[in-house]
Amino acid sequence: MIIDRIWPGNAWRNFHYLIACSETGEAMAVDPLDWQSVHAAALRNGWTITHILNTHEHGDHIGGNDGLRAATGAKVLAHAGAGPKLSALDRAVGQGDIIRIGRSVELECLDTPGHTRAHVCLLAHGDRPALVCGDTLFNAGAGNCHNGGDPDLLYDTFAGQFARLPDSVAVHPGHDYLARNLAFTLEMEPGNAAAAALLAQVTDAAGDGADAPVTTLGDERRINVFFRLGSPELIDRLRQRFPEMPMRPDPRQVFRKLRELRNAW
Repeated sequence: MIIDRIWPGNAWRNFHYLIACSETGEAMAVDPLDWQSVHAAALRNGWTITHILNTHEHGDHIGGNDGLRAATGAKVLAHAGAGPKLSALDRAVGQGDIIRIGRSVELECLDTPGHTRAHVCLLAHGDRPALVCGDTLFNAGAGNCHNGGDPDLLYDTFAGQFARLPDSVAVHPGHDYLARNLAFTLEMEPGNAAAAALLAQVTDAAGDGADAPVTTLGDERRINVFFRLGSPELIDRLRQRFPEMPMRPDPRQVFRKLRELRNAW
């Protein structure tokens, strides 16, 4: 299995992905807003796009469906709840469904509400496990809940699903917000040396998403405050802003307050 990350350099800092079978050259495009870039990447690699997967229904993720479908004849897959927002849906997918591309690609669907209520992530098992996570999990951050989402559902996705995955899983989000998210981590947890070191590395690279590092869930557990809900320094900083918080707040309360602060940060 090959995961090719495509950086169109647009204002939304999208990442697009091609997930290809190394044996047959069949490929699936994930959230191909700039479909021309995705199609061109497939042609350069000699791949045939047979499927399009939308992690969720927002326009910056589904906006290239029609163009890529017309160019390739690919079938569109998405969460059933996203279907009414799509011009075409060939297969609805949900928790535990398996997507197979060619002979070597097998992806498990995770139902991951929070950013929207109809969001799916893709989990690849094996020697090089990977999570293609749309706008649910970002490098050093978490998705917002402004347009059809719910912070409690987002917490449940983090605590109930992502927390169970091993450190070795590579994280492939829908956007590059790494530098901004690391700065927020350091605002809330100034002593986080891992976040500070990575921010210096990203800043040196001038913030170009094409060169953004691929983190793992192990990295995220060190640099992402939305995984670090028991950090004493983080809780102390939150209590300075929300004096009504108890000395030992529960993780859900910490998560909700972090999301609230990040909304306006």
